[in-house]
Amino acid sequence: MECPRRSAAVSGQGALGEEQGYQVEQRTPSVRGAGWAADADTRGLALLMHAAFFLLLGASLSRFLLRHPGEARTPWIIGLSVALAALYVIGPVLGSRPTPRSLIWLGGLVAVWMVLVVLAPSFAWCAVPLFYTGLRILPPRAALALVALLTLFVVAAQLRLSDGFDPNLALAPPAVAAVATAAFVHMQRQAARQDELIGDLLRTRRELAATERREGTLAERQRLSMEIHDTLAQGLSSQQMLLQAADRTWDTDPATARRHIRTATGIAERNLAEARRFVHDLAPADLAEGGGLDAALHALAARETAQAQGRLTVRCHVEGAPHAALPDRVQSALLRIAQGALANVTEHADATEAALTLTHLDDRIVLDIADNGHGFAPAAHTGAPGGLRGHGLPAMRARLRQLGGSLTIESAPGEGTVVTAAVPLADGPPAALTPQDPA
Repeated sequence: MECPRRSAAVSGQGALGEEQGYQVEQRTPSVRGAGWAADADTRGLALLMHAAFFLLLGASLSRFLLRHPGEARTPWIIGLSVALAALYVIGPVLGSRPTPRSLIWLGGLVAVWMVLVVLAPSFAWCAVPLFYTGLRILPPRAALALVALLTLFVVAAQLRLSDGFDPNLALAPPAVAAVATAAFVHMQRQAARQDELIGDLLRTRRELAATERREGTLAERQRLSMEIHDTLAQGLSSQQMLLQAADRTWDTDPATARRHIRTATGIAERNLAEARRFVHDLAPADLAEGGGLDAALHALAARETAQAQGRLTVRCHVEGAPHAALPDRVQSALLRIAQGALANVTEHADATEAALTLTHLDDRIVLDIADNGHGFAPAAHTGAPGGLRGHGLPAMRARLRQLGGSLTIESAPGEGTVVTAAVPLADGPPAALTPQDPA
């Protein structure tokens, strides 16, 4: 399913979630990097074991064909070798969890290998990768029992190949199996400890971020309360006293009463200027710095790209030019929506590219936030504010509803997401939500 606005957003597509989620995630790049490194090590070890298995299987089959050409059991050996290779290839598809299918697969793999070892003892050394497979899938006790069984078959096969009893052949395979098992178990425990430490660190950082946000909110409330007390509240108190004094002297001393009223009028003008300053100070910082919405969106894209440290690239495109200065409310709402949507891209979409596209039209202004993430089904989240992507939608929709605008979400699993916010520039009734908006 192709979204109609994706071509306009170049390579970007969008995602939804909590508007403030990026503040926590951006504080943990080193922790996430450690998790990725651990996953890379696991994948590297798995690839090494897969390569070793096929190398040992090929070497064992070649040895048998060279030393026993034309024997009656040769077709069986070749067929069982092909079956063993085919079974082994299926393993990565089933995963490493001990599900019924993976257990049946492992049982079949070991059974075919055992038959091969009985027919041709040279296939015994294919057991080393099978050690890893069993330890990776089975619970600890079952895995150790499987390793012991495989080791027993290896010892028996080596003794069959020797002319007489050789203590080295009887003791070396168990020693190798013990070392390999100990090393793997140690790696698993280290990985589990690392995952636990990473989880603890992530929780601690989330709690710290939440605490910092609460402290910042309380500090800002205290600052505003002091500002209001020192300006607006005192001014209103002075106006009240002056108007009461004017009321008392209105009949006996009209000149004094008028002077009180003029003084109260001057105080009201100063209070109005202070109130306007408060409104300006509470506007988004990118807008307060000047340059308008276009410059604020470019600054936001650059900041999000820098904070992502190479994991996400955000581009900004502006099409057309405004015919008149945009109202402050419209600029502030669109910038806040862009900030929230990009935060959700970072937290939920697993995207590598995102795009902000601001389009100035004659009768409206349109902002597209798009990303190339994994996308989602908007209909599945209808009426579920507690779902994965439901937290940021009410705030975006409320901002646009106040301006008579509309919010549209276009997405499908695996195809990314496009969030479109449109605000009419002329006075008119609020626009209805489109059918694609999961309101």
